Amino acid sequence: MRQVRHALDELKAREIVEIDVRGKTSIADQLIIASGTSTRHVKSIADEVVKFAKQAGVLPLGVEGQDEAEWVLVDLGDIIVHVMLPRIREFYGLERLWDVGDAEAIDADSDAGNAAGK
Repeated sequence: MRQVRHALDELKAREIVEIDVRGKTSIADQLIIASGTSTRHVKSIADEVVKFAKQAGVLPLGVEGQDEAEWVLVDLGDIIVHVMLPRIREFYGLERLWDVGDAEAIDADSDAGNAAGK
């Protein structure tokens, strides 16, 4: 959704990563992970995502974490947006979590190819 990316860019979110999770989970098609520089920045970014989504006619299914604003999750249905402080993002490592299946699939494919070639 362009509106989500625009909202993140508008408030200068950092290290924006988009992860296609189709075929890996039924909860969403895409995860977007971004960082803010402070709890106030994280909350402002998440608020902007909600505002832009509503302007596009998409009502959020839920928003979690606004009180502490260290990690705010905005559920837009097919897209889930995670806005986090850098230390929280590093600790939970969502990018690594979702890349694990890809790395294992690649390794399994190359192992199968090696076995077939022997």
